[in-house]
Amino acid sequence: MLENKIRIGIIGANANYGWSMRAHLPALLALPEYELTAVCTSNSATAAESAKAYGARLPFHDYQEMVIHPDIDVVSVSVRVPLHHDMVMAALQAGKHVFCEWPLGANLDEAQEMASLARSQGVTNMVGLQARGAPAILHLKELISQGYVGEVLACNMTMFLPGVLQRGLSMPWMADREKGGNTLTIGAGHAIDALCFCVGEFKEISAKVATQVTEWETSEVGKTVSVNSPDNVLINGTLVGGAVASAHVATIPWHGTGWRMEVYGRDGTLTASSQEMIQYGNITIHGANGNETKFAEVPIPDGLTHIPSEVPTGAPFNVAQIYRTLGKAVNEGTKTMPDFDFAVDRHKLLVAIEQSSVAEGKSIAF
Repeated sequence: MLENKIRIGIIGANANYGWSMRAHLPALLALPEYELTAVCTSNSATAAESAKAYGARLPFHDYQEMVIHPDIDVVSVSVRVPLHHDMVMAALQAGKHVFCEWPLGANLDEAQEMASLARSQGVTNMVGLQARGAPAILHLKELISQGYVGEVLACNMTMFLPGVLQRGLSMPWMADREKGGNTLTIGAGHAIDALCFCVGEFKEISAKVATQVTEWETSEVGKTVSVNSPDNVLINGTLVGGAVASAHVATIPWHGTGWRMEVYGRDGTLTASSQEMIQYGNITIHGANGNETKFAEVPIPDGLTHIPSEVPTGAPFNVAQIYRTLGKAVNEGTKTMPDFDFAVDRHKLLVAIEQSSVAEGKSIAF
């Protein structure tokens, strides 16, 4: 047991639904360096329920009150994207370290404002790009950097997510492109970050962003919502190292086939795939290099996992990995990755994708 635990408060800690309930809360409860001190939900009844369910001693239904509480060291923001900016800014103004789910803001301007304030406050900050905590993604990056495929010549990534036709009562806001939570910002944002983390950053891109389904059903019988947010994102371009790369991320009506990345080099080939969509769990890697004629599964070494065995498998696993990285930086007073400045760069890439699409696929250089 650690004597000086990091006291964390989570905004969006509903005990009955949401990403915090599925990933953040189980992860934090299993990490010995953290104390779940506070939970915040939209009303006092659900806040009290969550505090009781997770053993937090401070329930809040007003995030402004939570972020200024002296017993909280880190504020975690895990709510719908349009709310990120105000909550993160309040936590930063209170001098707290901050974790915010991806995307950081509903747009680039919001992300830049948050990153600027975090810099001026001198606090540790992190954005939740959880693929970077997946042991298989870490090993894939390691294999490529160690020369398993030699010089990377080409790579391709696809991710097809199911469920574009319907949204529950709490989700129709995602139909509005301006709200910042859609297939481009969330699905493609996570997937492209995983690609770039493993293979390298884009130096130029061309893209097509499309809305193929322009109306969603909601949970209310007979009620629909008009959609202008994208559900298909295609990009191709050149990476900094010279490789050509392509990606197609889509939310489709039925039977999504998951995520797959292929890396082709001068000396070999690697593939990685999973049906767990943007959670990046249960990834299988296959490879062959030199004169090998058949793909073989590439084992993922145990050393890439640095979390206790008590952390549940599934959604909490990769989130726990990045929380542990954040905790180390908070204790040491250092920066960590991916931080808010890095998130701004990712937002700039998303802007470039949209600009290229509007310009009918015109190539945009960085």
